[in-house]
Amino acid sequence: MRTAIDDFRPAPDDSGLPLFASARRSDPPTSHAAARAVTPKMRHVHEGLILVALECGHAGKTRLAHLTGLTDQQVIRRMATLEREGLVVRTGREVLSAAGRAETEWGVR
Repeated sequence: MRTAIDDFRPAPDDSGLPLFASARRSDPPTSHAAARAVTPKMRHVHEGLILVALECGHAGKTRLAHLTGLTDQQVIRRMATLEREGLVVRTGREVLSAAGRAETEWGVR
């Protein structure tokens, strides 16, 4: 069964906190500009791509990046949010990256 990307997004909470962290105060101005440029809609799209890719099976960040067309960094930055929202889980296994380094394997909940 195929589902829309919108189905993966939980309703925003009423805590008053931003859904996504921005650049740290100590980061350079270029990081602040980049954080402003990544809109919540783009984050939503990236998270949806990752979730759809995980429908194909468990994967590490390198494999997810390959399947989605995102960079490793874009993938790993979204995994914390997806995990916090209860949409993905760590499988407890490690897989090898393209560089031969161990990385966490993820699956959908």
